[in-house]
Amino acid sequence: MSVRNPSPSLYNEDLAPAEERKWGAFSIFNVWTSDVHSLWGYYLAASLFLLCGSFVNFVIAIGIGSLVIFFLMSLVGNAGVRTGVPFPVLARASFGTFGANVPALVRAVVACFWYGAQTAAASGAIVALLIRNESLLAFHQNSHLLGHSTLEVICYVIVWGLQLLIIQRGMETVRKFQDWAGPAVWIMMLILAVYLVVKSGTFSFGSEIPREVLIEKTKDAGVPGEPGSIAALAAVAATWITYFAALYLNFCDFSRYATSEKALRKGNLWGLPINLLAFCLVAGVTTTAAFTVYGEVLLHPEMISAKFESWFLALLAALTFAIATLGINVVANFVSPAFDFANVFPRQINFKRGGYIAALIALVLYPFAPWETGAAHFVNFIGSTMGPIFGIMMVDYYLIRKSQLNVEALYHENGEFRFQSGWHGSAFIAFAVGALFSSILPTFTSILPDWWGTYGWFFGVAIGGAIYFVLRMGARRNPAFAS
Repeated sequence: MSVRNPSPSLYNEDLAPAEERKWGAFSIFNVWTSDVHSLWGYYLAASLFLLCGSFVNFVIAIGIGSLVIFFLMSLVGNAGVRTGVPFPVLARASFGTFGANVPALVRAVVACFWYGAQTAAASGAIVALLIRNESLLAFHQNSHLLGHSTLEVICYVIVWGLQLLIIQRGMETVRKFQDWAGPAVWIMMLILAVYLVVKSGTFSFGSEIPREVLIEKTKDAGVPGEPGSIAALAAVAATWITYFAALYLNFCDFSRYATSEKALRKGNLWGLPINLLAFCLVAGVTTTAAFTVYGEVLLHPEMISAKFESWFLALLAALTFAIATLGINVVANFVSPAFDFANVFPRQINFKRGGYIAALIALVLYPFAPWETGAAHFVNFIGSTMGPIFGIMMVDYYLIRKSQLNVEALYHENGEFRFQSGWHGSAFIAFAVGALFSSILPTFTSILPDWWGTYGWFFGVAIGGAIYFVLRMGARRNPAFAS
């Protein structure tokens, strides 16, 4: 749809409702293959596999978690299809035309951090391959720059630049990149699993890993109970669901380009519960086989490929894992801040410039490598505040507005979503209280039980959404207190 007389401070072509919709079920499916099929995604899946203690437990915990993810992504995805707007614009309906900048910047901050972290992971896979050469190993050990080895810096900058080439041509290029990168990663994952299974001479889901090894490897995971216990399985499902917290907010950045809700539903079905479970099972088989072959638990795939005797196979693995990690960076950590920064200053920043800002921040962060220090706790704290934001937005769209939204008014300063000078008091009260229980109290105090932090995102969604609903219903009954 076209927007008549939009306010310049709220509108540019990138933020406008999507008119060209070419993303079919396959493209939506590959959003998810690009998002989870990365070095970090594999590491998480392998780690959760150890916590489950057995194949059956793993299927149950990851299966339940993946079904919940499918349901939640369908909620925000359908909103994107119906409205055609990106996340920061959709947030205006609940937070106000200018208040929406706050949740947009929260999402952007988290994305910039992980943009750097994922770029470092992808470049690390290349470094692990290169140092198989004795000369490059010596260079890696003896030459240093910006607090890293010079080889690491060179690889980081190269990978960082490759991502800019992908994104500078816009969202259609993102779709095309995903359409071939996602299947390529699956092929490499299967090659890796088959290679190790053949080498180990057995096909198993964890029975070869002694229980004492599982306990030792998971003792610092921050999860109550031993591997395989009910408490551990619940924590596995919760962690798997929370892993996607950022994309619950901005999945509409992609679903807005879907050809229909049917295509979205089909792509989500194959890309989430089916694909996620299959990916996790492959990670479990690979982890078990690697333990049998090498006698140690290797949770990072680049650590496994570095042990390959075949240089060609190691090269193939390193390149594929690097591409996979670029995929998740583009999906989760480039597109979102590009729209988020554009939303703050639409007259000065478009989609490309917003993406360049995110990339520049990631480049500036690299010498400090905050993802390798305690600063990660700060980002996790910021990230946990995304729970209340999601709860507020979904309550507003589905329970308050019954899926009926005046899209054109989202682009008018003095329209329906002006609230209090562009800020919606009810949303920010709910956001503050939700963040208090999802992040502030669990992070900075010992008031709440230790297990609370594992489910912080869920408490944020429930508390933030419930308070917003109560405030909005109260405002409807008594307009004098509307905010």
